[in-house]
Amino acid sequence: MHKTGLVDLQVLLAVARRQSFRAAALELEMSTSAVSSAVAGLEARLGVRLLHRTTRSLALTDAGRHFIGQIAPAVQQIADAEAAIKDQRLTPSGTLRINSSLGAALMAYAPLLGEFSRRHPGVVLDIVTQGKMVDIVAEGFDAGLRPSHLVPRDMVRVPITDAVPLTIVGSPGYLSHWPQPRQVADLQRHRCIRNRLPDGALSPWQLLAQGQPVEIDVPGNQVFDAPHLMREAALCGLGLAQLAHWYVADDIARGTLVAVLDAHAPRLPGLCLYYAGHRHVPAALRALVDLVHEVRAGGAA
Repeated sequence: MHKTGLVDLQVLLAVARRQSFRAAALELEMSTSAVSSAVAGLEARLGVRLLHRTTRSLALTDAGRHFIGQIAPAVQQIADAEAAIKDQRLTPSGTLRINSSLGAALMAYAPLLGEFSRRHPGVVLDIVTQGKMVDIVAEGFDAGLRPSHLVPRDMVRVPITDAVPLTIVGSPGYLSHWPQPRQVADLQRHRCIRNRLPDGALSPWQLLAQGQPVEIDVPGNQVFDAPHLMREAALCGLGLAQLAHWYVADDIARGTLVAVLDAHAPRLPGLCLYYAGHRHVPAALRALVDLVHEVRAGGAA
């Protein structure tokens, strides 16, 4: 059995509103014959005549008026729902779920995420921080924030920062009691604040020796799994810490931390926003991507 479709109902409503097959056809961008056939087919399926037709006029039958009175609100609700969905694609709204490391979220918040929330108060920004990488699609996230070299190749990457220097810092108080290191080997005579990776291993320090990257297992009696705690330990004078430069740039400028071994500092790939390229990009995520480009260009207020 042929079921009545939404288009057939929309055609009938247009004919009733315009009281003309030709006018309805122009409104719907259909041929007059297609409009006439749609109404005739609807009448055949319902088994009643909905329109009185003459060579000069067209009018609803009693059954037609009753039928239209029943369907018109429902068809309008469907049209409103379609318009709302289309508008939602253009206007950022809903919830935007982002998976990130804590460090990446802290790095991106002031220039990017905070500004996004100010511009788009209708979007709920739901940020989940995890040390380990997760499958953002399988876990129901719209996007992720991570260093670019960790992002799977099948993801669309939107760079947020350039390559980031790894800076070794200590407090003036600490360096007043421990000789400032001048060479990589000097680190073996210092207290170093260590970082534990999500897999439980201690992260070696990455440096440049004679221009070549090397990994050093440094001594230390402080171990943290969060960079902001490593920074706090360095500020408290507990030892040297190796952190992405942006973590400690303000501290260095204020003189509360001192950078050492700058000539041996390597650079790590920058931070990026990433998302699945094969999925529809919601308006909220598109707005965030646009903001990243704006911030990169130096245009954010």
